Amino acid sequence: MKAALLQDIEKLEFVEIEKPSAGPGEIVIRVKACAICGTDIKVFHHGHRLISFPRVTGHELSGIVEETGPSVTSFSKGDRVAIAPAIPCGECHFCRRGMPAMCDNLEAIGYAYNGGFAEYMRVPAVAVRNGCVNPIPDSLDFDTAALAEPLACVINGQSLSKVEQGDTIVILGAGPIGCLHAQAAPYFGATTVILGDISQDRIALADFTGATLVDMSKEDIKKVVGKITKGRMAERVIVAAGSPKAQELGLELVAKRGSVNFFGGLPKETPFIQFNSNIVHYGEMFVTGTHGSSPYHNRIAIDLLASGKIDGTKFITHRFPLADLLQGFKAVEDRTAMKVIINP
Repeated sequence: MKAALLQDIEKLEFVEIEKPSAGPGEIVIRVKACAICGTDIKVFHHGHRLISFPRVTGHELSGIVEETGPSVTSFSKGDRVAIAPAIPCGECHFCRRGMPAMCDNLEAIGYAYNGGFAEYMRVPAVAVRNGCVNPIPDSLDFDTAALAEPLACVINGQSLSKVEQGDTIVILGAGPIGCLHAQAAPYFGATTVILGDISQDRIALADFTGATLVDMSKEDIKKVVGKITKGRMAERVIVAAGSPKAQELGLELVAKRGSVNFFGGLPKETPFIQFNSNIVHYGEMFVTGTHGSSPYHNRIAIDLLASGKIDGTKFITHRFPLADLLQGFKAVEDRTAMKVIINP
């Protein structure tokens, strides 16, 4: 089968490798769509502590069940599925407390196991057993279904942020994740959604979200939020950008008893920010973070996409065959794309 094999940092080769087979409890899927995530770009340039080379990356994916291994009874050949790539063990303290995203033994498709930038992919038994393979309805196309993974992370983030009915929510960062947050917020009850970015190009691409857009290269978002909320500021702030300045700004935009979510992680070389703890103390607000999701969130994401409550088709700006994966990477890095789909 054809695969994009990352031999080492920035050494991507398009090769023919052996098609995987399904062992006990496993399934093999024929990959129909795999979206490019910003993390895929980071892995390409810098590697990752959880990856040993060579590795097929790609973790936002959907496909068709090609083969089922012994003892697999929940799936059959031809089933249409999406994959929740973060694999909990199901046995540790956090899994047993209902927090699989915090699993002490968490593994992931595209990291510990070969991912979706290939024609076929094996799903390990622990993933099948713990609910990481979710059916998708015939009404949901494969390209859109691949977005269930990032949307699942957004759902987890808004749940942790405690988005409620009537909230004003501010999102800093108008990339794919920020736009997904803008689309998901009304589902959780937010009535006012404000989306800001320092990039004019990002703001232009985000027009479809229906949020109040703030070009932060021209406007002071703190003044905009204050005017909209009559000085109250926002009940929920989600920082969907890996920027220390954005995180510091997020703390200035939150209302009393509100929440700030540091959704975008910072580079490991510069993980610290200036944190005014008096904002937390006197405002009685809280700060949380989000880095992933659980198989349950993935199922909710599929339902939202299939129902049309979130129109995933509006996020997809580029499609490439597997052989043009590097071109897809470039479109993401240049910020000319929203979501890029690879169709192996």
